[in-house]
Amino acid sequence: MFKHLFKLIWNKKTQNFLFLIEILVSFLVLFAVFSFVVYYYQNYKKSMGFDYNKVWVVNYNNSLETKNADSAKLFYNNLRGMLKSLPEVEEVSFSYSNIPFSESHSSNNISYHGKQFQRINIYRTDLGFEKVWQMRVLDGRWFDKSDIKGKYIPVVIDSTFKEAIFGKESAIGKILGDGDESKEKIIGVVANMKVDGDYHAAGNSIYKLIDTADYLSMGNLSIRVTQDANASFESRLYKLLANTMKKSNIGIDHSVDMRRAKNEKTIVPMIIFMIVAGFLIINVALGLFGVLWYSINRRKGEIGLRRAIGATGNSVSYQLITESMILASLALIVGCFFAAQFPLLHVFDITTSAYLIAMVIAVLFIYLLVFLCSLYPGKQAAAILPAIALHEE
Repeated sequence: MFKHLFKLIWNKKTQNFLFLIEILVSFLVLFAVFSFVVYYYQNYKKSMGFDYNKVWVVNYNNSLETKNADSAKLFYNNLRGMLKSLPEVEEVSFSYSNIPFSESHSSNNISYHGKQFQRINIYRTDLGFEKVWQMRVLDGRWFDKSDIKGKYIPVVIDSTFKEAIFGKESAIGKILGDGDESKEKIIGVVANMKVDGDYHAAGNSIYKLIDTADYLSMGNLSIRVTQDANASFESRLYKLLANTMKKSNIGIDHSVDMRRAKNEKTIVPMIIFMIVAGFLIINVALGLFGVLWYSINRRKGEIGLRRAIGATGNSVSYQLITESMILASLALIVGCFFAAQFPLLHVFDITTSAYLIAMVIAVLFIYLLVFLCSLYPGKQAAAILPAIALHEE
């Protein structure tokens, strides 16, 4: 039977070629959409790795008149003390601008035993950063005052970076860097932080302690506040900062709002992409339905002859549906070949599992779409009476 069906398909190769192209394009579009949807869902299920609630972020431009690093450090330490004396403030942290949910990123390459690890997120923070963002220390410890001076530069890494370098081995005490590079000693491992929102994976990260010179160039202040912090306190906080840093432009953001903005930048384009893909699928469905309907009208004589020699209506309907499914299978074989190149070439830089799951979902969706589009025309073909069909021919 299949040999006969392939012969029929080949005899209509020009018409079927357009059918195959339509299915192929639809599959590739669905594959791309489902890849991102699956990838975002996988990331969404993972823990944030920190607590962003009740964290306020103060952005300022460092406009101190002094160019002396020790004087700048003294100034900001005094400011830290003033802020921590407020009853609504639990902890304060100075850092560079690449904090959770910000638009700023800093990355570099890290080497270990001759192997290069690229695009590692670099965070320069102080002793209070871990308490402000409620990070989870998995192994070792966070920075303390003893780390300010030492033979090696103390660093803390996240669990993803730790597994990439050391696997299941302990990372505590290991020295990063090769040759003449500065030697950095790992003192702790923290949980991954999804700093780009709920739908993005936590990247490989390394945390370094700021030094005295950094106080001249920093422009970010993170504050963990209590439940009593409200709009009135925010107003008083702004006045305090404005009076203390008189020549600075100060802005206060809530990390909850920053997280929401980050998520919207991911969700909105995805929704638009899905709507466009949805319209494409509707057009494809209508096209498939029209092609099959036209095919039935062109093949009334063939269908009438089959019915006249004893073929049942169900067998006629089954033949048309099977032809459509075979054509879909041919298109999907080609589509899966191209889709398999995405994880090999890291086209969208998402996980291999997301690509594989998306491929399976797209294949099932195409089969369902083709089956539904061919079901009604197949039933119409089964209802054709042989005498009427042969009379029309």
